[in-house]
Amino acid sequence: MSAFASLVEGLAELLGPLFHDSATAAAIVLFTAFVRLLVHPLSRASARGQRARAALQPRIAELRKKHGKNPEKLQKAVLELHAAEKVSPLSGCLPSLFQLPAFFLLYHLFSNSRIGDEANSLLAHKLFAAPLGDRWADALGDGGVFGAQGLVYVGLFVIVAIVATFNYRRTKRMMAASAAANPAAGAFGGGQDAQPQVPGLGAITKVMPLMSFFTLLTVAFVPLAAALYVVTSTTWSAVERAVLYRDMPGAVPAAAVMG
Repeated sequence: MSAFASLVEGLAELLGPLFHDSATAAAIVLFTAFVRLLVHPLSRASARGQRARAALQPRIAELRKKHGKNPEKLQKAVLELHAAEKVSPLSGCLPSLFQLPAFFLLYHLFSNSRIGDEANSLLAHKLFAAPLGDRWADALGDGGVFGAQGLVYVGLFVIVAIVATFNYRRTKRMMAASAAANPAAGAFGGGQDAQPQVPGLGAITKVMPLMSFFTLLTVAFVPLAAALYVVTSTTWSAVERAVLYRDMPGAVPAAAVMG
């Protein structure tokens, strides 16, 4: 933790001439961008996996015709098909999973009052008027929603809401395109009368379009530094997916939270 604190402080020192009192916040944004660059190859691999899964749809439709009256046999056949083609139905979750350590590092760094034997001076660093170690509840207690600190959170909530709405509309369009291309199966087998192609995945796809809105809760309850990581990463993900999946109207990303 001390080494990570030194890294954040070093980045903040480099960015100080440009961002002044918000240099540590800018360092967190830069750190997030670095993490996302490291994870980007996984995101590209996930996009390739989506293309591979889309290519399997005609064969899965044939399996549905063959095993339509036997859901268990259908699910087994679909899983065997994925295994034979070396396509993971949940590979899209990997980019999000690999980001979790970085998020928890920031969370713990800005949640602890001490680092080693010394006081954690990073807690007092700010994004404009809001200390990076505080939470939304602290801002509400010091000036309310539209106080100096509260407005920082209002700005973050607005960004998250815009990104979440963009993701929601895009995911709904992609799921609709997938359902139109394969009416019998629906998006990922989520048709009203169809069994999921992969056990449990049908339920996931029903919730998936709304998952980006859960980020609002994360921003509200974690330290501001961790919230800044989440907002930056979520915005990056929205842009990245729009680019990587631009020619895939029928492919639905398997994860849409931080990933």
